[in-house]
Amino acid sequence: MRMLIVAVGRAGRGPVQAQLDDYAKRLRPPLELVEVEERRPLPAPALKASEAELLLQAVPAGALLIALDRRGKALSSEDLAERLAAWRERAPKALAFVIGGADGLDQSVLDRADFVLSLGPMTWPHMLVRVMLAEQLYRASSILAGHPYHRR
Repeated sequence: MRMLIVAVGRAGRGPVQAQLDDYAKRLRPPLELVEVEERRPLPAPALKASEAELLLQAVPAGALLIALDRRGKALSSEDLAERLAAWRERAPKALAFVIGGADGLDQSVLDRADFVLSLGPMTWPHMLVRVMLAEQLYRASSILAGHPYHRR
């Protein structure tokens, strides 16, 4: 099963992208990154709606969509591992973790989501969220595999 992050914005090269790449390639199959970007200068509501269209178009058919939003459900690493195992049992073609832009996700993405995940009530830079999510996906996979990466 493929796992991918579908996110607004282009990360470019740098330490944040290098960290994401490191966690992405530790996962089997490797975590994929799909970036979308609206280049037109639009007012905030129109920009958010346009980004939503781009995000939803980038989610593969048959994928479970997990939206990241501060109002979603916060999970422990162990709970995320259990949820990941349950998602795998459903045998979707892919798990698509969707990250919005600076203004967050449009309601249309949240409505389409199979699950809304929160990394906590704090506001995080959306480029950093990619790394934090990738690390937690690697940690969850390690928990499921009994790998010592996750220790209490």
